[in-house]
Amino acid sequence: MKRIKESLENATIPTATDTTTKIDRHTGMVMNLTDLKKHIEEVIMVPMDHKNLDKDVQYFSTVASTTENVAVYIWDNMVKALPPGLLYEIKIYETDNNIVVYRGE
Repeated sequence: MKRIKESLENATIPTATDTTTKIDRHTGMVMNLTDLKKHIEEVIMVPMDHKNLDKDVQYFSTVASTTENVAVYIWDNMVKALPPGLLYEIKIYETDNNIVVYRGE
């Protein structure tokens, strides 16, 4: 698998909805996208973007920076930032054919 620098540049935004999540009747949304983007910036982009994960992100000093482990890292941190039960999956595209999907399992 490619190293994460290339993968992160092509990563999709984590999916923050699932089939069990209800739309808030007052707001008409599952979650405000501005809030979601803020969490993505704080949890994913600030610590990881344009970084050497093995040297700059403490988690990867003892864990191989494979795309699979990056998905786990993102999940573990996004699930803390979002309301309970909202995060459904993390999907990272290495290429059109190589995709990692992690659902917290």
